[in-house]
Amino acid sequence: MTDHTIDVHAVRSLVETDPDTLLVDVRTPAEYEGSHIPGSINLPLQRVDAHLERIVTDAGGRLVLVCQSGNRARQCQAKLTTAGLRDTVVMNGGMNAWEAQGAPVVRGRRRWALERQVRLVAGAIVLTSVLTSLLWPPAVAVAGLIGAGLTFAAITDTCAMGMALSRLPYNRPRNHVDIEESLTRIGAGR
Repeated sequence: MTDHTIDVHAVRSLVETDPDTLLVDVRTPAEYEGSHIPGSINLPLQRVDAHLERIVTDAGGRLVLVCQSGNRARQCQAKLTTAGLRDTVVMNGGMNAWEAQGAPVVRGRRRWALERQVRLVAGAIVLTSVLTSLLWPPAVAVAGLIGAGLTFAAITDTCAMGMALSRLPYNRPRNHVDIEESLTRIGAGR
């Protein structure tokens, strides 16, 4: 399947000209709380499967899927397309591109992006295991496991470490994400 993408400039124009367009941010609630596009809704990727049928049935207009860089939005688009929803596009470059172009952003509590957290944890584990292997050589195997995990993550475009980190208290929003409200807004364009 070829995904359908749209650049930041086109998203801004689409939102201004088509009132049925809805920006759906599929990042974690904490990432959304840290910064998001005004008027967007938060429907975390890990919650999409549980509500897939309702999303496909209720979607009342074009959905522009947004994440930090575009990877999770493409995963969400694939799930929605497989379930029968065709009117979705992924914003190229995600929030990284949106902010780089100086587009308006609602800011909240600042946190490190999940991708940055993964790089920190993976790097720290590899460094620690290599240094430990100087005293206990079998410890280098941990670095190999992390390398294998990162390779698998790149090939499958998934990240088990990222999903695990998203569950930490640091990555939880101060306010509960109202999934029901997000689902209702998806159906409001009908």
